[in-house]
Amino acid sequence: MSIDLCILASGSAGNCSVVRTPAGAMLIDAGIGPRTAAKRLVGTGLGVEEIRSICLTHLDRDHFSPTWLNTLARLKIQVYCHRRSLRNLSKLAAELHPDIDWSGQITGFDHTCFEPLSGLRFSPIPLAHDVEGSHGFVVEGFGCRAGYATDLGQVPPELIHQFVDLDILALESNYDPQMQRESPRPEFLKQRIMGGAGHLSNEQALSAIVKILDGCTSKLPVHIVLLHRSRQCNCPKLLRRLAGRDQRIAPRLTLAEQHQRSEWLRASSDARPLDGEQLSMGWS
Repeated sequence: MSIDLCILASGSAGNCSVVRTPAGAMLIDAGIGPRTAAKRLVGTGLGVEEIRSICLTHLDRDHFSPTWLNTLARLKIQVYCHRRSLRNLSKLAAELHPDIDWSGQITGFDHTCFEPLSGLRFSPIPLAHDVEGSHGFVVEGFGCRAGYATDLGQVPPELIHQFVDLDILALESNYDPQMQRESPRPEFLKQRIMGGAGHLSNEQALSAIVKILDGCTSKLPVHIVLLHRSRQCNCPKLLRRLAGRDQRIAPRLTLAEQHQRSEWLRASSDARPLDGEQLSMGWS
């Protein structure tokens, strides 16, 4: 059995990932519209009409586009968002489509585990991001575990603890501090991004990944995905060079892109267990 992850888009212009399981397919975030998502899905073996549910990390426009509402209504796609955002999302849906009863289609989650697909469990992890916050998830089912977290102002200890022994680890690595400071962006935006309630720097992300890998007791991830890379204040070559400091990270690395989908990244229930050499590496 397996869980497959495909990143359709990742960045400030829109975020959307597909999770494929034996029970069906769903999205994590829907920050690109359904037409764009349909184009990105070409070649994956899936279409928008096969998406059964969407789980939202938060309601920022780059994580949920209201252009999805027509498609949600037509295909009866279930949507999950944190209870704090439930009223705002329900209000938006009712304003744009007052003829539809959304009460059974938009569901709020809290701190407890929920199942957006049968047999697939999502465990939310609260994250500091702007005023409303965001959520990462541990995704478990069909003998596999994946962790997905983006838009973190900082890395909470709970995330490190929950993200050990994953098959797929997907974590934001947004900016290089020097590029951020030297960019032409206004000072308030730089402070928002770097102030502990915005996004993670490359160093913060990779340091967190090392702590996660150091804590693994049964297996290392098959795939390590870096999400939400800034196109203005980051560089793929820089990220790969930094990741190359730890031989556990480099061969597993996927850099998510804004305008190009990833390949299917598979988490399999028969992943190879840890060995002594894998345990001994570290990032410095």
